[in-house]
Amino acid sequence: MGIGIRAMIRQAKNNVLVRPRKELAAEIIPKGHVAVYVGESHYKKHRRFVVPISYLEHPLFQELLRKAEDEYGFNHPMGGLTIPCSENTFLTITSHLNLISKCQ
Repeated sequence: MGIGIRAMIRQAKNNVLVRPRKELAAEIIPKGHVAVYVGESHYKKHRRFVVPISYLEHPLFQELLRKAEDEYGFNHPMGGLTIPCSENTFLTITSHLNLISKCQ
């Protein structure tokens, strides 16, 4: 993994809201955002991220949504939108989306 990718992942972590599981029940999702659970299906552990709704329209994120549909259909094990990919992949994609949104 190159230095550039590590920097993008660090930046994505700062841009995507992440909360410990203890805080999830009381947390309100900010207006204009959506919560998604991310983690590979063979691991039972998924991490919750809150991302801008605008990400849902981007082709990169839509590919993640197609992967979720293929894996889970519409019956998500977390009771919400679950994306079956590694956290690093998700953070890399959201980092790119963040850069794109800043350039527009």
